[in-house]
Amino acid sequence: MFEKLVALNEKYKALEKKMAEPEVLADPQEMRKFAKDYSDLGPVVLAYRRYQQLETDLRVAEELLLEKPSEEEEILLNGEISLLEEEKEKLQAELKVMLIPRDPNDEKNVLVEIRAGTGGDEAALFAADLFRMYTRFAETQGWRVEIMSSNPTELGGFKEVIFLIEGKDAYSQLKFESGVHRVQRIPNTETGGRIHTSAATVVVLPEAEDVELELDLNDLRIDVYRSSGHGGQSVNTTDSAVRVTHLPSGMVVTCQDEKSQLKNKEKALKILRARLLDKIQQEQQQELMSTRRSMVKSGDRSERIRTYNFPQNRITDHRIDLTLYRLDSVMAGDLEELISKLILSEQAEKLKPTGEGGVL
Repeated sequence: MFEKLVALNEKYKALEKKMAEPEVLADPQEMRKFAKDYSDLGPVVLAYRRYQQLETDLRVAEELLLEKPSEEEEILLNGEISLLEEEKEKLQAELKVMLIPRDPNDEKNVLVEIRAGTGGDEAALFAADLFRMYTRFAETQGWRVEIMSSNPTELGGFKEVIFLIEGKDAYSQLKFESGVHRVQRIPNTETGGRIHTSAATVVVLPEAEDVELELDLNDLRIDVYRSSGHGGQSVNTTDSAVRVTHLPSGMVVTCQDEKSQLKNKEKALKILRARLLDKIQQEQQQELMSTRRSMVKSGDRSERIRTYNFPQNRITDHRIDLTLYRLDSVMAGDLEELISKLILSEQAEKLKPTGEGGVL
């Protein structure tokens, strides 16, 4: 670990010198690149330098103890050594976490796809509740939300809704939301007061940039048609709805929310890029996933990850055995405790030695 920290410290110092060179200062693009690398390295390097200072302070205090100080001075020195050792141990644990390789997608915007599962109208209403939950959470983070595609129901639910969330580190916060979300509650249409169970699926994809995944137009079939509303009736007099089919994979994306055919096409291509990039990354991870167990199964969309029990005001995340009795605040967008516990769980898993489910 410390060999890596020494190397990062040297790289940090080299970046400082590089950013002071006249040719770099004169090139805004180069300056931004070096400044980003410098900023990314800052927290771990500064923590390592603090760790070095603690070791120096400890060594000085221990040497002073060997010089036979007075009883009062010895008590003070022992107290100082105890505090320094405590801070050193805590900082060492933090440095281990800082050195965990970061998911390259963590800084990206996300596409979130919510679909009603088992449960008919109640499942569609729950899908709408999840959409509002994520939208409110995004608002608390200062992120921007844009609906890309939706299929609403007459009762106010969604058979499907796809939306883009743009904001700093959006993927790092929301990537664990992929999976089956189960709800237990008494539907408004239930006259007998019975609790029904229904579900919705959530898929979170990192937004794919054009430079990451270039689409070959020869691989695409693009169809246009008139948008339809509830019950299939036409809501537009022009062919503004767009269906894009990626021929090699068979993936199909439709968008009809916008009145402009061009805007619907742009949104459909954005969704398609994200799905294709995710498919490629999922395939690349298969070998790794088969050799170790992941405590937080962020990639398994068939896994039931969470239960929302409204009568008990309870939410349970089954991956980390976490139960909270404040479902009302969670549905209002207060997801921070859930997300932070999932992130800590992933970090603990990655810190395990090889062979125990940790990082290879």
